[in-house]
Amino acid sequence: MCADWTPEVVISSKDAVQLIENQFPNLHPVSIQQIGEGFDNTVFEVNQNYIFRFPRKQIAEDLLKIEKGLLPKLSTQLPISIPTPIMFGQPDYGYPWLFLGYPFIKGEVPGVIEDHIRADSVPLIAEFLKKLHSVSKDWAQQCGVPVDPIERLNITKRKPKLLANLTKAYEIGLLARDEKMSAFLRELERVEGVDFNRNTLVHGDLHIRNVLVDEDGMLSGIIDWGDTHIGHPAIDLAFVYTFFPKQARERFFNMYGEVHEYTHILARFFGVYVSVIQLLYGHDLQDHSLVEVAGDAIDRVIE
Repeated sequence: MCADWTPEVVISSKDAVQLIENQFPNLHPVSIQQIGEGFDNTVFEVNQNYIFRFPRKQIAEDLLKIEKGLLPKLSTQLPISIPTPIMFGQPDYGYPWLFLGYPFIKGEVPGVIEDHIRADSVPLIAEFLKKLHSVSKDWAQQCGVPVDPIERLNITKRKPKLLANLTKAYEIGLLARDEKMSAFLRELERVEGVDFNRNTLVHGDLHIRNVLVDEDGMLSGIIDWGDTHIGHPAIDLAFVYTFFPKQARERFFNMYGEVHEYTHILARFFGVYVSVIQLLYGHDLQDHSLVEVAGDAIDRVIE
């Protein structure tokens, strides 16, 4: 069985240059550097001023279409920089999907950051998520944003996969079995089978590899909006648990607003669910930095 991150098509730097120069002659001659390779897209820095994202599978093209419809209209409403596509590439030279080009957003994907530096970003992320989550559902749907099509917070459906991935992580030695994880899994029983309202515009994939920080470690950008959907705010609030220390989380909710106790459980679930996948993904790619930050995120959630 293929892993979730197995690509259908991987574009080379050479082919990417050919596509970009042919469709965007104002960028000729193209200098290119691959800077990322995620589940869904291969990412290139172009001419030191732009980012181009090329889908690695059919579903990723569908997700880029959502970005194309939403982000240009959303970018002015938020207090943190987000990528705004300005170049829209078409299939050609045997490459089967559309691809997008964005102005470069300054910042770096964070590695291990000290807790007091992480806490400095609490007011910014609280304002960001409060504004994002207050966007009209109807307006977002008019921009092409779907209602959650894969039931990301269906615990009954998702918990077996979490357990299977945890078993893999234990067997490989990436995690050690302990009572904290057992207690966390027992807590999920409180929300199994509960039907939650899905009426909020969410980023949908907010984790440490989809944020950028400046040279001081402050959040400076939120990237990769392909999983944007109408869903439950706990999807995004998972980031609060995986990124911030406990005291900073309390400060966040004082600023963002109080949420139902079930939302906290759902946020913690999704934080662990995504982080365990990242842990296995990082191990598969021998990306030791990702393994480290994913392990740290899991520890933060279940502490």
